[in-house]
Amino acid sequence: MSIQNLAQTIAARKDADPATSWTAKLLSQPDKAAEKFGEEAVEAIIEATKGNRRKLTAEAADALYHLLVMCAAHDVTLADIEAELEGRTAQSGLAEKASR
Repeated sequence: MSIQNLAQTIAARKDADPATSWTAKLLSQPDKAAEKFGEEAVEAIIEATKGNRRKLTAEAADALYHLLVMCAAHDVTLADIEAELEGRTAQSGLAEKASR
C-alpha cells in the first residue's frame, strides 16, 4: 500500500463507526491519536538503536500510519504535508537551519 492510498483509507474512515474501526476511534479522539503516534515513534527509535532492520521496518510503518491518523484528526492532509515539503526543497537544510 502506498502512503497516498493509506492517507485515502484513513480519510475514508472519518465517517466510520468508532466501535468498529480503530482508525475511526483514533480520529474521534485527537489526543489519543497523538499519544499513539508518540508511542510508535519511540518504538521505532528503539528498534533503530538496536539495529534490527525487520523490527524497525514494522515500527516505521506503524509510526507512519499513526502520524497520518494524528494529522487527519486535526484536518491536516497528506497533500498539506507534501506541499510543506515541496516548499522546503528551494533551500538546503543546512542553510535553512543556519538562518534560524
